[in-house]
Amino acid sequence: MNPLRVEFCGEFFDVAPETPFRIGREADLVVDDNPYLHRVFLTLVADHGLWWIANVGQLLSATVSDATGSVQAWLAPGARLPIVFRTMHVLFSAGPTTYDLTIHAQDDVYNTSLTAQTTTSGTTMMPVALTASQRLLVLALSERVLADPAAGRGTVPSSAEAAERLGWSMTTFNRKLDNVCEKLDKIGVHGLRGGRGRLATNRRARLVEYAVATRLVGPEDLPLLDAAAAGAAPA
Repeated sequence: MNPLRVEFCGEFFDVAPETPFRIGREADLVVDDNPYLHRVFLTLVADHGLWWIANVGQLLSATVSDATGSVQAWLAPGARLPIVFRTMHVLFSAGPTTYDLTIHAQDDVYNTSLTAQTTTSGTTMMPVALTASQRLLVLALSERVLADPAAGRGTVPSSAEAAERLGWSMTTFNRKLDNVCEKLDKIGVHGLRGGRGRLATNRRARLVEYAVATRLVGPEDLPLLDAAAAGAAPA
């Protein structure tokens, strides 16, 4: 099998098929000394003719997507997925910090095409459509992750910080956040509900992971935040 390359914070790590490659706080790829991060969180392993990414942690999950963002999956503890795209993005959050790394393979088992469409009235990422104000909310939460993609890490602001960035009241922000999470939950996006009808306590981080991984928002959208902060209240 051909080897993999993992890109994180501008560095490249070669992964040979003979030995599992570990990612975490104390691993082959040391992501950070973040105490919220597992010592070993993810592993890359060659098995049955395919490369696999496995979540060997007990608490954290990861979002993985192809290069276009049109295919994404939630990698829960104990789960593993085959690496079938030439480029795979991996996002995960530990405490207030969201991390982003890229896996490069020499083989491309499947191909995808981009299905996202952006309009002046909002963003459509089939099968989900966001209103202009919902899109701004997602941008405010994702701003620090999108501002410097090469950094490989960024913090997710608190609800109060994001509301202040937009010039919204907390009541307005929380209502919009509820609406966005409920909309995505209905189309099958995992990790936004905490069970028994409750929204998950870490939903902001999960929302950022999904939005960045699926290209629901991108760095090119960030100027909208300054314009919105100086404008009228959201619709």
